[in-house]
Amino acid sequence: MTRRMFLSGSAALAAAGPRMVFAGRAEDVLEAKPAAADLGHPGGAKTGIWGYGGGTPGPVIRLKQGERLTRRFVNNLPQPSSVHWHGIRIANAMDGVPDITQPVVPPGGDFLYDFTVPDAGTYWYHPHNRTWEQLARGLYGALIVDEPNPPRVDRDEVLLIDDWRLGQDGMIHEDSFGSMGDWSHNGRLGGFVTVNGRSDYKARARSMERLRLRLVNTANARIFTLGLVGMTGWVVALDGQPLAKPEPVTEVTLAPAQRTDIIADITAPEKTANGGGEAFIYGRFRDQRIALCTLTVEGAARAGALPPPEPIATNPLPPLGNLGKAKTALLRMEGGAMGAMHEATFKGQRMGIRELIGHSRVWAFNGMAEMPKTPFLTARLGETIRIKMENLTAWPHAMHLHGHHFKKVGADGTTGPFRDTLLMQPEETAEIAFVADNPGKWLMHCHMVEHSASGMMTWLLVS
Repeated sequence: MTRRMFLSGSAALAAAGPRMVFAGRAEDVLEAKPAAADLGHPGGAKTGIWGYGGGTPGPVIRLKQGERLTRRFVNNLPQPSSVHWHGIRIANAMDGVPDITQPVVPPGGDFLYDFTVPDAGTYWYHPHNRTWEQLARGLYGALIVDEPNPPRVDRDEVLLIDDWRLGQDGMIHEDSFGSMGDWSHNGRLGGFVTVNGRSDYKARARSMERLRLRLVNTANARIFTLGLVGMTGWVVALDGQPLAKPEPVTEVTLAPAQRTDIIADITAPEKTANGGGEAFIYGRFRDQRIALCTLTVEGAARAGALPPPEPIATNPLPPLGNLGKAKTALLRMEGGAMGAMHEATFKGQRMGIRELIGHSRVWAFNGMAEMPKTPFLTARLGETIRIKMENLTAWPHAMHLHGHHFKKVGADGTTGPFRDTLLMQPEETAEIAFVADNPGKWLMHCHMVEHSASGMMTWLLVS
């Protein structure tokens, strides 16, 4: 296990985790503004960022299931923005998608978000205008909805994982925003990884302490493979939705926007004068494991191990109807470098790939390299829907459906756990099913946000 980060040199100790704010007061404000943050760059420079409340991540917003969230979003950025509450099944008007659910909020403007949170779990919030830039500048935060009877743990840790593209001076590499090389390949990848805004996140733990680790991938495009050392863990929820049975884990894969809840017991021994006493969350990068979060083990929470955790109570999601009678649709993903897309529709016209590149469009859904004027799918309220997705490209895509949770349907008709974001590998075919129980216009897009900005977005109507 190496503690060397992507950039050489030692990093400072981590600051405390994200600030906590409780919802429920109409005067609560969520302000987006430029600021400077100490990400732990080896040169000691503070990085210019955009953050909610002036920090990255923004404040942790925490409520209980069924409570009401009110936030007046104030935009003090130099460009328009909005707030999308990722994974929450809320009223369509609160979804934060410009030109679909609300007008974009101009610089100096504001917008009141007011909704009830129906489901417990781990969620997050982020901009939905120029997401490829605003997210990369640090504009995101966690939204945690606690169960009425949460699992018994000693501590609840919210960990937002991000990668940054920084120059040698520790500043965000702004010249590469909008790079067609990024947009047509993996998306914007950074070489500087942070947890809760720090490159060497540290915390204390006790031997045999039980933690709930809420892991959130907030990166533009990077897929993280994460693992545990000095801990025994069980995955208890994915994308906020509890699993029917906790699953033992050594490593988990998180695509952009995906979340996982892990209940973990600290099994590393206590720290002594001879060393030791550390547990880690690591990231696997090619063949190397790099510590992203270090837990120094001091003292003991109890003498022995606790029994494995029980399942978390499920959320009130509607069960799938008869899949054999479900309405079906097909979504083909096309384009990108080394792809076979020769033309697509943009601005109502068929264009060749060279002309599309001139408009910064290199991806398409069903031959459309833009947001279509009509929905690719219309569903009746309460109708069960099946969407077959074909990834005809040479790159992975993290497919996100707004306002709903879906299940992946296997070739034998069995279904997986509820999710809101599905990672699809190159040339993979997958099928999802969900109940259209939330009326409105709902976005569906790739959460490698450069892919979305350059053509991979569409929408469906639940009427």
